[in-house]
Amino acid sequence: MTPVALTDSLEARVDRLELPFNEYGVDPYGISKSHVKHALRVFGAIYRYYFRVRCYGVEHIPPRGRGMLVGNHSGGVAVDGAMVLTSTMLEMDPPRLAQGMVERFLHNFPVSSLWASRTGQFIGLPEHAKRLLEDDRLLMIFPEGARGTAKLYNERYSLVDFGTGFVRLALQTRSPIIPFAFLGGGSAVPTVFNAYTLGKLLGVPYVPLTPYLLPLPLPVQLEIHYGEPLVFHGTGDEEDHVIEGYVEKVKQRIAGLIERGRAQRHSRRIGRNLLP
Repeated sequence: MTPVALTDSLEARVDRLELPFNEYGVDPYGISKSHVKHALRVFGAIYRYYFRVRCYGVEHIPPRGRGMLVGNHSGGVAVDGAMVLTSTMLEMDPPRLAQGMVERFLHNFPVSSLWASRTGQFIGLPEHAKRLLEDDRLLMIFPEGARGTAKLYNERYSLVDFGTGFVRLALQTRSPIIPFAFLGGGSAVPTVFNAYTLGKLLGVPYVPLTPYLLPLPLPVQLEIHYGEPLVFHGTGDEEDHVIEGYVEKVKQRIAGLIERGRAQRHSRRIGRNLLP
């Protein structure tokens, strides 16, 4: 595919988004069609050519209506979120714009704050998330939070404790949870140490350090594995032990997707090595 054809294809996919853009190309949340197109040109090229992302199970994501993409953090920088968002734009038909709940520190920087909001990524406040779901949007959530991106290289396939707010939100809004596993992020950014003091000086939670010092992602092939939706019934006002039980089910499902994905990656590597 030529660069021009690639650009045309990506722009066409943004034009096919089923969002209520007005005559100026802006939706009620301030999402700008123009900003989404510019972002997709960059992330689409990274997705296809730098990380060569493989995406499985995208048919489990509802083509319309509310839904919550819930998965593991992998990598010391936001590679996982960017590639998951790109996958719903490139792999789904019709394409969908997933909207993430970003960390507050991102809005400390004017440029990143503007681009985040113009592409539908908002501060992770419960009221923002609830409103988006009630408007039948697709929401992306990482229940591990910043602790998830702080995993070191040897912890890259592990899961830290999940928050519980996402399950209460799913119950309150009657939203299906689509679990996913993101594989390869820990190898793309092989973190050996997190510099928390340096991060504080820079206005971020920490700065991940790699064997080559800077946290620049390596061109490692990444994979996203989406699983079958989980639907829980309730009001969101259940006692903590009930909610924690639901959270554990989601966590186990994601852990299972990680292990299955790892096994498939291993089998493919063996297969390539056996080729004449």
